[in-house]
Amino acid sequence: AKEAAGDRNVKIMGGANTVNQYLAAGLIDELWLNIVPVTIGAGTRLFEGVPNLNLEPIEVSGTSMVTHIRYKVLK
Repeated sequence: AKEAAGDRNVKIMGGANTVNQYLAAGLIDELWLNIVPVTIGAGTRLFEGVPNLNLEPIEVSGTSMVTHIRYKVLK
């Protein structure tokens, strides 16, 4: 995807399994999280099996239904 994009950005969308794989491989520069106040009780946890990350918040916005946080992944 990076080769096909050239100088443009590549965006990855997916659940915790997908995101964790890209984070573990060190392929994410920015992380956009949408947090919804719902407890599911099961499933894959975000950041599970991922090395420690240094995240810098770039942008935060939200409503009573969702919080959007954009992080820069510091390397």
